[in-house]
Amino acid sequence: MMKIHNPATGTLLAEVPQASPEIVAERAAAARAAQPAWAARSMRERMEILQRFRVALAAEVESLAATLTAEVGKPIRQARNEVNGLLPRIDFFITQAEGAIGAQELHDEGGTREVLSFDPLGVVVNISAWNYPYFVGGNVFVPALLAGNAVLYKPSEFATLTGLHIARLLHESGVPLDVFVPLVGGGAVGSALLGQQIDGVFFTGSHATGQRIAAAVGPRFIKLQLELGGKDPTYVAEDADVKAAAESLADGAMYNAGQSCCSVERIYVHERIHDAFVAAFVETVKGFKLGDPTSEETYIGAITRAPQLDVLDAQVADAKAKGAQLLAGGQRLTDRPGNWYAPTVFSHVDHTMDLMREESFGPIIGLQKVSGDAEALTLMNDTRYGLTAGVFTKNEARAQAILGQVNAGTVYWNCCDRVSPRLPWSGHGDSGVGLTLSTLGIQTFTRPRAWHLRQP
Repeated sequence: MMKIHNPATGTLLAEVPQASPEIVAERAAAARAAQPAWAARSMRERMEILQRFRVALAAEVESLAATLTAEVGKPIRQARNEVNGLLPRIDFFITQAEGAIGAQELHDEGGTREVLSFDPLGVVVNISAWNYPYFVGGNVFVPALLAGNAVLYKPSEFATLTGLHIARLLHESGVPLDVFVPLVGGGAVGSALLGQQIDGVFFTGSHATGQRIAAAVGPRFIKLQLELGGKDPTYVAEDADVKAAAESLADGAMYNAGQSCCSVERIYVHERIHDAFVAAFVETVKGFKLGDPTSEETYIGAITRAPQLDVLDAQVADAKAKGAQLLAGGQRLTDRPGNWYAPTVFSHVDHTMDLMREESFGPIIGLQKVSGDAEALTLMNDTRYGLTAGVFTKNEARAQAILGQVNAGTVYWNCCDRVSPRLPWSGHGDSGVGLTLSTLGIQTFTRPRAWHLRQP
């Protein structure tokens, strides 16, 4: 049995049976057998089923958000925002599916037609994440199901109850039990899934786990999509609105207690406005309410995984030892049960510090002074990651010139930590391979078939 604890209180929430290797094999074989019938249904029927799933989610927002808050420590308002935020993504996938993966006649000349069609991959594995289980899971299983695939779904062991609710609502909406298959457990279940006859693996999580998955399935030449970490930078130019930039970036760094691959993790500030920006940033962060995640007023909740506290402690100690100036926080909170870390801000940082090089995944940020655009760009690209990057300036041409040279899959001008279903989500370097979202993120769950059709 797997024990599920509330990270904000340490209390036991539930005990859930884990899938054995034998169960994984049985369910994978059942999904393989069921997938052709699912793919044979019309696109319209699959769309109607996913629409019913959307309606079911909307009807249970409050209870689903409460479960998410209880098992990951996310403040209830942010949990509610996440469940509600999945609804327009479902709308996008449903409205765009036919256009993205319906058959397309591309050429007709001399009695020969050229047609492009899209076949489902078959059986895909979705190893999902705990920090945004509705978003990162829905980015995979919704288009995968629309495209006619069966999905072997392993929710994160830290968001298991949420994963089981997702499975329940999909099944109640009409997705067959053997077409969307939840498999509960930790790393052993994930490893067992990789050993099955599958046609794709879609994983969101750490770079280290992504490497192991790539090594395991690489020789099999199946579809592999890895959404991994980030060390996302933003540059604040001297002409930026200091207060607006500070408030936006403080939210981008601390939302969900910084537990997001696209959280702002490095901020470079032009020397002319550095002191004013730092003051405004620290004032904003100190105004964030930390406490009971079930309270509507809480902004900073618990750290979901207890081992991450050690990572944050180590980055704080390293930064202090190398001369950084601590402006806020800097320690775990031990006056209460559960996993808590004070929102932490450093200035006088540099790239010798782990804080500016290694993913933090917590409410901690470094602010570094720079002389201008050239230095900022060099530092922004001084990373093995490449997920998102941003620039705050009043000059759009200036922002585009900088952002066009940054190694990142997503770039922001005067905003941050934003995801749209209309745009692809991808990364460079150690941030992963492949993409989700957009019409490209629907097509990724298919194999294109090229037809050359000549009249006799």
